[in-house]
Amino acid sequence: MKDTSKHQGLRKQLADVLKKKGIIDKQVLKAIKLIPRHLFIDSSFADHAYQDKAFPIAAEQTISQPYTVAFQTQTLSINSGDKILEIGTGSGYQTAILLELGALVYTIERQHELFKKTSLFLPKLGYIPKKFIFGDGYKGLKEKAPFDKIIVTAGAPFVPKPLLSQLRVGGKLLIPVGDEKQVMTLFIRKTSKEFEKHELGDFSFVPMLQEKA
Repeated sequence: MKDTSKHQGLRKQLADVLKKKGIIDKQVLKAIKLIPRHLFIDSSFADHAYQDKAFPIAAEQTISQPYTVAFQTQTLSINSGDKILEIGTGSGYQTAILLELGALVYTIERQHELFKKTSLFLPKLGYIPKKFIFGDGYKGLKEKAPFDKIIVTAGAPFVPKPLLSQLRVGGKLLIPVGDEKQVMTLFIRKTSKEFEKHELGDFSFVPMLQEKA
């Protein structure tokens, strides 16, 4: 499937929709306009790729609603060169947005089918994370810590302690917490032991899977 001028026009419209919903970060909107979301989803949904909706992808997962992706990215205030841990690679769309903003991305996927598919697909578009890991996001990635930012793209029933411990002082963890519905929760590490917590509204995500014992 190609990326046509029609697709580019639809992306511009999508960016305008997101702007009206409160996405004001120019770099985030620029990334939304650049990245061909229709290539990240099943071809049967491709005609609807630039609606502000989530769609099913492989392994009973979803590609998040563009507003959710943009909101998480904007909330984390991504700077070029930021070292970021992403929990839940999924389709790779959020990963591509982070890479487009110049972040150094370490990304973990729990579903092997998605891990294989996305790790082959992203480089074809020119998006290459620092490291692509098949593993348990609840454990984070201790050997590469500390991280400037950690983004979780699945609903977690609780906040995994390893993720908090792998943030640098001043770093941010953004995680949707809850079972049926999730509250988008931002943690800012103030000292080695203190965290500032902000709740940023209700969202809906697929559940974050833990490694079976």
